[in-house]
Amino acid sequence: SALPTEARIAVLHGAGYAGGELLALLLAHPLVEPVAVTSRSQAGQPVWTTHARLRGQTDLAYTAPDALDGAFDVAFVCAEHGQGAAAVRALRRSGFDGLIVDLSADHRLGSVETYQAVYGLEHPDPDALRSAVYGLAEVNGDRVAGATLVANPGCFATGIALALWPLADVLGAYEAHVTALTGASGSGARASATTHFPTRDGNVRAYKVLAHRHLAEVEETLGERATVHFVPASGPWTRGIWGTAHVALNGASLADVTAAFEAAYGGRPFVRLSPGALPELLPTVGTPFCDLGWEARDGHLVVGFALDNLLKGAASQAVQNLNL
Repeated sequence: SALPTEARIAVLHGAGYAGGELLALLLAHPLVEPVAVTSRSQAGQPVWTTHARLRGQTDLAYTAPDALDGAFDVAFVCAEHGQGAAAVRALRRSGFDGLIVDLSADHRLGSVETYQAVYGLEHPDPDALRSAVYGLAEVNGDRVAGATLVANPGCFATGIALALWPLADVLGAYEAHVTALTGASGSGARASATTHFPTRDGNVRAYKVLAHRHLAEVEETLGERATVHFVPASGPWTRGIWGTAHVALNGASLADVTAAFEAAYGGRPFVRLSPGALPELLPTVGTPFCDLGWEARDGHLVVGFALDNLLKGAASQAVQNLNL
């Protein structure tokens, strides 16, 4: 059903980086009003104590999750994986039947078995997992429009899937070799050895080689015709993802590839295309865009992608899904 003219929004587990970006977008949105933000650790504190740039923009204070009342129309869940499903289940058990956009990983995958294999956790609500719509707006937008539970994609998954999605109809079955670098904010607000400035600054470090959790999302989105090998790396910056995918052209021409990308994304406002040049990182940072570009030589195609991991990779894509 249609949302009210000014939808009331609750943001659960909103004290992290994605929660801060989401609140900033919602406060500027002409058709919504954030009315509640929850955090166990920050309950009772003004929202601006964790999101300093929101000082003077909102009088909201954090409430404890168990103190949340039901006076809202839409809920965003910004919990870590393992906690997102519990938050969604608690919302439904409280009687809330409106739209939930889940930014955690807990409803992104197609089966309980895949979720348990990838995350090593038992899913607390298999029915919710099966009913959720994967919210990659440029691919599944028509399904998002009728959903009551939207699983917001992962940041790496967003870039890789958008970079590869148009290729199957041109190349048939294909194999892609992807390397992508992400900024320190991709690890969340909680400090760790790998986000510590002296070890991050000026350094590049591969991790979870060929085994990153977002790969399962990509494989489910692209289907059986795509085989993806992914090497993620930590880059020496705070926000943004930049990567490349290497694919054999299988006899297709560069013009064929360009036509496929333009057909897939020509009417999509948050994908910017650059035929003949790979995108740079900085033009996407602080924006809701995923930039895609491609070059080909000697039967080999390279597709480049760049996006802000906290916006198109999280918060602004969540607002896209709300709008749809």
